[in-house]
Amino acid sequence: MTDNIVSTNEIHSAATSSMGLIVLLGGTGKTGRRIVERLGARGVPVRPASRSTAIRFDWTDRSTWLPALAEARAAYIAYQPDLAAPGSAEAIAELTATARRAGVDRLVLLSGRGEPEALRCEELALAGGPATTIVRCSWFAQNFSEDFLADEIAAGRVALPAGAVTEPFVDADDIADVVVAALTEEGHAGRIYELTGPRSLTFAEAVATIAEATGRDIDYLPVSLSDYTAAMREMGVPDEIVGSLTYLFGTVLDGRNSAIADGVEQALGRAPVAFEDYARRAAAAGSWPVDGGEVAGSTQR
Repeated sequence: MTDNIVSTNEIHSAATSSMGLIVLLGGTGKTGRRIVERLGARGVPVRPASRSTAIRFDWTDRSTWLPALAEARAAYIAYQPDLAAPGSAEAIAELTATARRAGVDRLVLLSGRGEPEALRCEELALAGGPATTIVRCSWFAQNFSEDFLADEIAAGRVALPAGAVTEPFVDADDIADVVVAALTEEGHAGRIYELTGPRSLTFAEAVATIAEATGRDIDYLPVSLSDYTAAMREMGVPDEIVGSLTYLFGTVLDGRNSAIADGVEQALGRAPVAFEDYARRAAAAGSWPVDGGEVAGSTQR
């Protein structure tokens, strides 16, 4: 090999570093922080934008939108609290128009399966924004380790208003990989990638899988939606979160999303991560107590 030969890694580094700024609207959440890590590893300039970042982005303050998108080539949109929430369609329509005014030429929208409101937002983004990719996801596996279920898993008892319904839980790392591909590679514009895991599980089966990965006994207790809602309110859970979970368990988790989809394979050319592999990885990382060990600190709060 001579000094005139440039390595593949050098070519890749040069290409990614010249791609231009990518803004992540929701860059501190379960998907956002993973995307930040991946883009940073590639040398791609990235700007996470939220209410707590130096350049603020707040869905309730539209004066922050254009400054957050300034100088961006591409943007990732993770709407808060959820695309099923009232007002989401209007917000997405205006956000995509703002992105176009800012000179953004590529968008990736995080969406949810089986939500009519989310479908409307997808349509608006595809029709009104720059070149857009939709990443439509099933229930995140990481809800068991990085969100509201982590404490229940740690305590050894999970109570949810979900009986026999199955869900093909998707790994947030798969979501991040697809988003990064859509933000940095050609050929994804106009595509709708429906992301799921490789098989569907009941919530009881998911909890049993986590119990096996941790070597602990973890009980699963199906409860009524009314009892679950009342318990959340008694614990002081904010009304916004109560409403979102009530909608999720009372409407969306009715079996409409039980079928698996091949979006991960379409976008990445590989199979999605199995829930068993996620559970083993999360247990090894200390997301839950293992074999009677101490409860690890939460990975996200």
